[in-house]
Amino acid sequence: MRRTAPLLVFLAATGLAACTAADARPPAAPAGITAQAGSATSVHVMWQAAAPADGVTGYQVFQAGRLVRELPADKTMVDISGLTPQTAYAFTVRARDAAGNASAPSATAAATTPAAKAEDREAPTAPARTTGRADGPRAATLSWAAATDDTGVTAYDVYQGGIRIHTAGPTETGTTLTGLQPDTVYTFTVRARDGADNSSPDGPAVDVTTPPSAGQGPGTAPAGFTATASPGTVTLTWTAPDTGRPTGEYELHVNGRPVTVIQFGAGAVPPSGAAGVEHRLTVTEPAGTQWTLRLRARLPDGNWGAFSAERRIVLVP
Repeated sequence: MRRTAPLLVFLAATGLAACTAADARPPAAPAGITAQAGSATSVHVMWQAAAPADGVTGYQVFQAGRLVRELPADKTMVDISGLTPQTAYAFTVRARDAAGNASAPSATAAATTPAAKAEDREAPTAPARTTGRADGPRAATLSWAAATDDTGVTAYDVYQGGIRIHTAGPTETGTTLTGLQPDTVYTFTVRARDGADNSSPDGPAVDVTTPPSAGQGPGTAPAGFTATASPGTVTLTWTAPDTGRPTGEYELHVNGRPVTVIQFGAGAVPPSGAAGVEHRLTVTEPAGTQWTLRLRARLPDGNWGAFSAERRIVLVP
């Protein structure tokens, strides 16, 4: 017994040391970094998100070795403003984890700001055409028609759900978007931008539906979603997702927020996969109010499915 006690103390001590050892392993350096001048005084920097296993909690953006921005882990792009026209800049990004470990610097991305244009208040024309296709469950390829501007287009910004998610160069008329979710309908628009940061109106919206991933089963997003405004009413139509059962409950989002749950009685719900679901909303908001709408279905397991495409409408008197 006198020899056993020291052995137990030794095991406990070494076990405690193993559990509380400091995390000294840094995450991998960010990949896929790009830099694109968005105006005479700003550059848009983007990179790929870290793998979940890396435990990244934030990113640091450096310009010529000087820290210029810190961002949380869910942000993988940033506009660096306050720059000088007609100047070359170089950027790198480091990832940080919860223990404070910083990765090695990413590859360097360079961009040169264009010359400033005095008193430029004229926005570019909107890209006249937008097309898109899914490239598997997590990527999509977009293309658009070139825009024109009196001083020249300096960038094209891709928006999804009203949020800019990508910036392309002035000579590019297409791009591949990654990091998307399977079985999801995305509605993309493209805006042109000039050297004075004037942005065009949105080009035509394009819907892209990513397919389910392997083993995920059929898609769960309502298809063919439309929204039509008439005096005092908004009419919604869509095709029910093929969930294997009648779908009688849908959650409607307006301007990015859930506003109501649409429920149908058993006799009013068409079979799963059948076309012709329709619902009318009575509206009291003033004419000219703009809405962005999308909806999703309650699945047989009780969870909400994927969102439909987004539709923008303006209420009428």
